[in-house]
Amino acid sequence: MERIQKVIANYGYCSRRKAEELLLKGQVRVNSEVIKELGYKVSSKDIIEVEGNIIENQEKEYILLNKPRGVITTTSDDKHRKTVIDLIPSGKRLYPVGRLDYDTTGLLLLTNDGELANLIMHPKNQVEKVYIAKIEGILTGEKIKKLEYGVVIDGIKTGRAKLKVRKIDKKNGTSIVELTIHEGRNHQVKKMFDAVGHAVLKLKRERISFLTLTGINSGEFRYLNPKEVKKLYNELLKSEE
Repeated sequence: MERIQKVIANYGYCSRRKAEELLLKGQVRVNSEVIKELGYKVSSKDIIEVEGNIIENQEKEYILLNKPRGVITTTSDDKHRKTVIDLIPSGKRLYPVGRLDYDTTGLLLLTNDGELANLIMHPKNQVEKVYIAKIEGILTGEKIKKLEYGVVIDGIKTGRAKLKVRKIDKKNGTSIVELTIHEGRNHQVKKMFDAVGHAVLKLKRERISFLTLTGINSGEFRYLNPKEVKKLYNELLKSEE
């Protein structure tokens, strides 16, 4: 017996967080009965319906996408804008792990493996995420220390970070910096630089854990191989110990 939101995620329908939202909205049925209890447990014999669809376990799939600008990180859009799902040909129901803003580019993982998605997104697992940002102005040593030790955004201090200045353009008054964080809060990188008085002009995510964009052009993708999936699981499960 397992919690229903975990089963829904592991079956590849959506993330565990989204499953919890659907439960609370009354969009989940077990054996034709509406279930709203987050701790409700089901077995392999139970028939589960989500949003009117009977769900079944499916083969796991893992895709690394180099997200271009102007594409939204969601599975569908009521304004008919292009989504990350439109960029991949998979016949399976995949969903993005975390999100990148409309104007942010770079590495995005899509999967139907709810357990892996939950491990990557959970703050306690401290998964490294590396961003390259073009910002207005030139950072002082004091501001770099502030960013590395944590700044307050939305009333909460960010965790420890690493920052490296890659390039300074004194003529245009801009800088290229590399920021490594272990969280995934909403608009976090942009808000961190805003907190020290520097607007982000361009932003790209280059790495999640050991996964990089090597060999993947903008708008293109590749599948993770079994060795990469195993390595990712090993690193994430090790961090939980």
